Amino acid sequence: MIKLGVAPIAWTNDDMPELGSENTFEQCISEMALAGYTGTEIGNKYPKDPETLKAYLEPRGLEVASAWFSAYLTVEPFERTAERFIEHRDFLHAMGAKVIVVSEQGHSIQGQEDTPVFEDKPYFTDDEWNLLTEGLEKLGELAHEKDMEIVYHHHMGTGVQTTEEIDRLMENTDPAKVSLLFDTGHLVYSGEDPIEIYERYSDRIKHIHFKDIRKEKMEEVKANKDSFLTGVRKGAFTVPGDGMIDFKPIWEKINQAGYEGWIVVEAEQDPAVANPFLYAQKAREYIKDVTGL
Repeated sequence: MIKLGVAPIAWTNDDMPELGSENTFEQCISEMALAGYTGTEIGNKYPKDPETLKAYLEPRGLEVASAWFSAYLTVEPFERTAERFIEHRDFLHAMGAKVIVVSEQGHSIQGQEDTPVFEDKPYFTDDEWNLLTEGLEKLGELAHEKDMEIVYHHHMGTGVQTTEEIDRLMENTDPAKVSLLFDTGHLVYSGEDPIEIYERYSDRIKHIHFKDIRKEKMEEVKANKDSFLTGVRKGAFTVPGDGMIDFKPIWEKINQAGYEGWIVVEAEQDPAVANPFLYAQKAREYIKDVTGL
């Protein structure tokens, strides 16, 4: 009941399109399949028409696991976010996806080249928290119209990054309407305990990102007060089996909880430095060794 996918951000970075600009969409999905994955998330080079995209993915044995949606619930009227969300939802539904990745980008610094990711992380006011939690529940209701779920992506450089912030989000949203995306890399990068988070919210986790961290690069980002994007360029992120995270105890918790859904390998780094196909293979072999999948 667990499927393995890989994110296209290793081939072309949507936040920094110059990273991997030379890699084509067809190369990306062909190498995903060749490396042994059966799913993908969506990148900016992917066709936006469902039937066109299916014609590329199906011969390669690939499904769409999900795709990122940027919400701005804390800084714009709900109706504006909802309009974009419905279009995004309908596209994913046409592709057969069951979950929609949502991350609040109000006040986010993750896309700012020169803003220190640790020192200048945003914090929401009580009013903004209310806008966020109430808005997410409404998005969850919209997802239910298509028998889908939203999974919230805690993320470096945003207002929902730390354990305390994840706790507040979970405590103030209806479990029937708002689920959680579990991202190993973002938790470790932020200094959180991924096993603690998984144990606490295993019944609400409906999508997983497996991402690793190069410890020396992370420490360099902290010491130099680098931005999130600078950290990506320096190689702070990598694939499972190539960094500091031991995925064996994490997998034990996932397996014990009876998780069903996608595990997606995601590691944004410069493809000119880290060949995306070879790293996808490395991750696939490591995951097989650890999980048997």
